[in-house]
Amino acid sequence: MAKIERKFMAHYVDAAVPGDSGGGPTYVRLGKDLEEYSPELSANVEKKSNILGETSTMLTSYEKSGSVEPYYAEKGDALFERLQGIVDGCLVLDDCNTTVVEVHLWEEEDPEKGFPAIKDDAVIEVVSYGGDSTGYQIPFNLHYKASPMKGFFKVDTKTFTAEETA
Repeated sequence: MAKIERKFMAHYVDAAVPGDSGGGPTYVRLGKDLEEYSPELSANVEKKSNILGETSTMLTSYEKSGSVEPYYAEKGDALFERLQGIVDGCLVLDDCNTTVVEVHLWEEEDPEKGFPAIKDDAVIEVVSYGGDSTGYQIPFNLHYKASPMKGFFKVDTKTFTAEETA
């Protein structure tokens, strides 16, 4: 069995401003200048002991988040514009909402629908801005809202289509 190369697990972030009348999402792929992106699951595990000395263990939820660092700003890039808007406006609450699509590029692409993918709502948390002499940086975290939706993603048009349920 062959190992899957990292480049085949693609992460796209919607850089569109919430409530913007421009239409749908503007997906930007994470990865340029980024050596690692590994969303952490942070499981909530509950253990209970009864009077018989038995212990039951339940995994009740995940708090998924990922850190994008470094992120180098590039003039004209939609994600940079979104992040700079958060910085400039000290935006909070719904103004920091977005969606993230994780695309399984190692799976077979459906010519009509695209690659299998999972879309989730998330919140952008800008950690800092500035950086060193290598360039202007805006590192940020993505906090997923645990509302995953299966579907398909067309890489050429950067569009997500939810999976039809019977």
